[in-house]
Amino acid sequence: MQMRRLGSLEVSALGLGCMGMSSAYGPPADTEEMIGLIRHAHDLGVTHFDTAEAYGPFTNEVLVGRALAPIRDKVVIATKFGFDIDPVTGARGPGTNSRPDHIRAAAEASLKRLGTDRIDLLYQHRVDPEVPIEEVAGAVKQLIAEGKVRHFGLSEAGIQTIRRAHAVQRVTAVQSEYSLFWRGPEIELLPMLDELDIGFVPFSPLGAGFLTGKIDATTTFDPADFRNMVPRLAPEARKANLALVEVVKDVASAKGATPAQIALAWLLARRQAMSPIPGTTRRHRLEENLGALQVTLTPEDLAGIDAALQGIAVQGERLPEAVLKMSGL
Repeated sequence: MQMRRLGSLEVSALGLGCMGMSSAYGPPADTEEMIGLIRHAHDLGVTHFDTAEAYGPFTNEVLVGRALAPIRDKVVIATKFGFDIDPVTGARGPGTNSRPDHIRAAAEASLKRLGTDRIDLLYQHRVDPEVPIEEVAGAVKQLIAEGKVRHFGLSEAGIQTIRRAHAVQRVTAVQSEYSLFWRGPEIELLPMLDELDIGFVPFSPLGAGFLTGKIDATTTFDPADFRNMVPRLAPEARKANLALVEVVKDVASAKGATPAQIALAWLLARRQAMSPIPGTTRRHRLEENLGALQVTLTPEDLAGIDAALQGIAVQGERLPEAVLKMSGL
């Protein structure tokens, strides 16, 4: 397995996003099958596993903790706090909550669900407009001093927020959406991360499955699948956006790879201090995704992809309006 550095934290070049095992893409997958999948990922070299209290809520952390318990000291577990979730019922409120006392309570609860004595990478899931980021960073800094957390991360934060947090407690990694389907981070975020030596963890690196080439304008999603609410995946937008997928398919054909592998290889070629976290509930898809590490895209390949995409404008917003309002990007 190729390894990458997120600041001072070493992780596998590709991680595993575990959200979809418990939520967002329809009914939860079978627990025992997912435990087997997570352990199989580690057998194949994956050391970076991503979860959050909000996934389920809570159930995904329990799943990840159970799966990784026998190999806890060989892996990096990343989780997140920041939403207003009732600790008893799991009911999620409408907004964020990053008050320092809530951060501590959330971290303690995550430690219990994960069955571990430390969180390797603790992210603020979304910026809380009611709490200065300096207070958030200070709260995590205290948890780091106590040994309960090893590294601090931010998810979907704007560049000034990242700078202010970094001045209080070093930010090890920033997690945001990034793929051939959404290249927004290239404008300001990635240059700033290079400047501050902060790692980057792209979520949805396969465009919520769209870049695999397995979704077309006629595809129907499970009623509980969040993709039903994503503007760029609405049927008409999907139909237009398939032009992008055709470019990926052409490159895949030329390289003897799959579209998913090209999409991931493209990301891996963009920056060294990066560990994308594609998610899956299927063993053969996991193995396919990891095959991206054997695909080499030359500077000429990358330039060709950019040229082919020049005339293609992605239709539709990347997330529902209410979710976008919580993003600092």
